[in-house]
Amino acid sequence: MASYIVRRILYMFVLLLILSFVSFVIIQLPPGDFLSTLVINMENRGMTIDAETIADLKKRYGLDKPFMGQYLTWLFNLLQGDMGRSFQWDEEVTKLIGERLILTTTLAISSLILVYLIAVPIGIYSATHQYSFADYTFTVFGFIGLATPNFLLALILMFLTVKLFGWSPGGLFSREYIMADWSLGKVVDLLKHLPVPLIVISTAGTAAIIRVLRGSLLDELAKQYVVTARSKGVREQRILFKYPVRIAINPIISSIGGLLPFIVSGEVLVSIVLGLPTIGPLLILALTDQDMFLAGSMVMMLGGLAMIGTLISDLLLVTIDPRIRFSAAARA
Repeated sequence: MASYIVRRILYMFVLLLILSFVSFVIIQLPPGDFLSTLVINMENRGMTIDAETIADLKKRYGLDKPFMGQYLTWLFNLLQGDMGRSFQWDEEVTKLIGERLILTTTLAISSLILVYLIAVPIGIYSATHQYSFADYTFTVFGFIGLATPNFLLALILMFLTVKLFGWSPGGLFSREYIMADWSLGKVVDLLKHLPVPLIVISTAGTAAIIRVLRGSLLDELAKQYVVTARSKGVREQRILFKYPVRIAINPIISSIGGLLPFIVSGEVLVSIVLGLPTIGPLLILALTDQDMFLAGSMVMMLGGLAMIGTLISDLLLVTIDPRIRFSAAARA
């Protein structure tokens, strides 16, 4: 088991190194760079920029170095905790990300907790009451949740909120609290704005987990060991939670690898529609503006979180499912 964990961690570091290079290559693929875009925009506005200023800007941002020189400089600084400076915002990348990270994490973790609190009990109930009225009802709402685009649901809820309650749910704070220091009033205002984004972000995830858990649990309940346990008079609740639920929940645990980057990036389209100050829209702006230090650091961070999440999900699966544990031990 220990050798399996060490081997997985070593693989993760190798993949992170590969990811850093691929991320930097992808960001550099579009023609030109931020400085070229800046010069073009200034010329379109009738402004001029002299060659000496361009040379100074290239040196300042390291654009005068060859590709590998830029990559190695960025990677070396990244390992030291220095993510570089954003061209577009003219601020440190760590500061830009840090300003949005707390609100992004609060929103994403709240939505994940809501998803699991709703989806897991409903998925178990639907599987154990197959073809009942409740099962059909949950199935219909599940398909609606999967089929409805989140940004469309966000627009509908924004319209209904304005019509019914007379206030706009856009953003996470009212105008008077955006720049204000944290206080009880600001916390209450945040809680007032949370329901709409929580409902929108949680809808598709809840519907998907219900469908996956229901299907997996139905497969397990039809297996011979469950039929044998029932024939021996074992209580239904003990049969259900002893093995079938533990095994049926494996696909959900394996999806944890995608949860950590989701916690940081969230639903980008929903964040744009609702005007949420999260990291997702910042990443889109960085990519469109070719802000390579900001975009590269965020892509690297999201990829690293995905790998860490995958490692956590694999370790949880090994812990929960004896079959996987024995297989991992045999390979080690």
